[in-house]
Amino acid sequence: MSGYAVRPIDGMAAVHGGLVKLAAAELGVRSFGMQVLDFPAGFSDYPAHDHADDGQEEVYVVLRGAAECEVGGERVRLDPGRMLWVGPGTLRRLEPGPDGVRILAIGSPTDGSYERPAGFRLAVDA
Repeated sequence: MSGYAVRPIDGMAAVHGGLVKLAAAELGVRSFGMQVLDFPAGFSDYPAHDHADDGQEEVYVVLRGAAECEVGGERVRLDPGRMLWVGPGTLRRLEPGPDGVRILAIGSPTDGSYERPAGFRLAVDA
């Protein structure tokens, strides 16, 4: 096995009807989670959630388009050039802008002990 991996985002395995690309699994990342979220305009099914139970903090990076994130009771605008960190116990919910949004979402438990959830594994690794 080589010391690097390259994959096209649009060719990555995905879940939830193609809305969530399994970037970390595709690249072989083991120490943190990483997905690419592709939400069309008007998409409202991204659930409000936190990670209090698993202690995972997350960073969201907009690659294309824009979104608003309701986070900790406030609304924060996300567009290319901005990053959002959200702590484990903070409630968050994403809403895509009028042109949709592509977001790189990166997360790991603050104790550094990451295990990829079953729903985010490649079929060959499940």
